[in-house]
Amino acid sequence: MFMATKTITITEEAYSKLKMRKKPNESFSQVINRVMPYTDWSDLTGILSRKSAETLNASIRESRKETEEKLERIAALLRGEKN
Repeated sequence: MFMATKTITITEEAYSKLKMRKKPNESFSQVINRVMPYTDWSDLTGILSRKSAETLNASIRESRKETEEKLERIAALLRGEKN
């Protein structure tokens, strides 16, 4: 199957960074698609209402707080401290 191609110009620095991420037998196109799964974050703008985004954000903050507390309890147990 033939795929259309485009020629682009990039700096030496960008090429070096891309080459560092390249796996054996992987094309540069595959590297770009792997490390940049979204074409544009602005594509996601407007998916959630402001209220839904705020609710989701609050839920994420609460989940992070609970995880932090659990990790602190585990660390205390590992240090031999009692609850």
